[in-house]
Amino acid sequence: MIAIEEIKKLNREKLGLLTVLAGDDTGQYQLAKEAIFEQLGFDASDLTYAYFDMSESDYGQVEMDLVSLPFFSDQKIVILDYFADLTTDKKRYLTDEELKLFEAYLEQPSETTRLIICASGKLDSKRRLVKLIKRDGVLIEASETKEAELRNYFQKESKRLGLEMDSGVFERLLAKSNLDFSEMTKNLLFLSSYKKDGRILLEDIEAAIPKTLQDNLFDLIQLLLAKKMDEARNLVKDLRLQGEDEIKLIAVLLNQFRMFLQVQLLVREGRGEQQIVGDLSDLLGRKVNPYQVKFALRDSRGLSLEFLKRVVALLIETDYQIKTGVYDKDYLFDIAMIKIAAD
Repeated sequence: MIAIEEIKKLNREKLGLLTVLAGDDTGQYQLAKEAIFEQLGFDASDLTYAYFDMSESDYGQVEMDLVSLPFFSDQKIVILDYFADLTTDKKRYLTDEELKLFEAYLEQPSETTRLIICASGKLDSKRRLVKLIKRDGVLIEASETKEAELRNYFQKESKRLGLEMDSGVFERLLAKSNLDFSEMTKNLLFLSSYKKDGRILLEDIEAAIPKTLQDNLFDLIQLLLAKKMDEARNLVKDLRLQGEDEIKLIAVLLNQFRMFLQVQLLVREGRGEQQIVGDLSDLLGRKVNPYQVKFALRDSRGLSLEFLKRVVALLIETDYQIKTGVYDKDYLFDIAMIKIAAD
């Protein structure tokens, strides 16, 4: 179950002593945090709530609110936001002594306090604090969702918003949203206001959802591979008029073709999709989006390794020539496009 679905089950009257929201899917985490505040009816002026931004709050005041008795109800809700000390983030806001005091509170929490912690990022499982949270609290993690979970959730959201779309239309919306949780949420809400009757057609997706630079460059790659140079030139002209610089275009194209090359090399070694995600994450030193790998496998199918190596080398050389001022950057970019199409 994804984070927002878990949050919808929360109830202020039946809230446990400790609830923690964490996760490294930034977009989903932010939406989940907004949802938890809304679900519990948070009101800054309501004295049954106490809110602390841990990046700037004095822990002494935090501790006082945790242990003090509520004045206006049987229980109060204390929210500790931006609690980076629980995550693998290098930021630290509490001293070692303050962390020990907080650990002591978690060991014997106040029965009249309902504590909610919001910590954007991956929890540091090596820390004793995190072990206590996992043992005694309700942990909701806004982490990267599996594709099946994502599809299932947004199909239900579409119905809740009164939207009707064929499977092909829904697939196109997922692709346009790059299977990103926050983008998909935003696009669904936009479509619900765009089409009052709720019937979403493929042309509605193309007309209503703005193309990203990634979308445009994907189109450019497809035009070049199909050797449609006139259409490719027109697309690049439009991008230039929108203020996109050739260096930026080269960088995105290079990243895309490099990804094509990497996944095809790993496929040749017998790696499966999940293994490729893990291998690339280790290689790049960052978590690679599995959907990016999924699309790269699909779009690079049929392209030879030799072709991909030549294109990557060409784009690296073109980038170098542009940055060193060998020729005009417009000319160099156009030459690179011609060479890719002619290969």
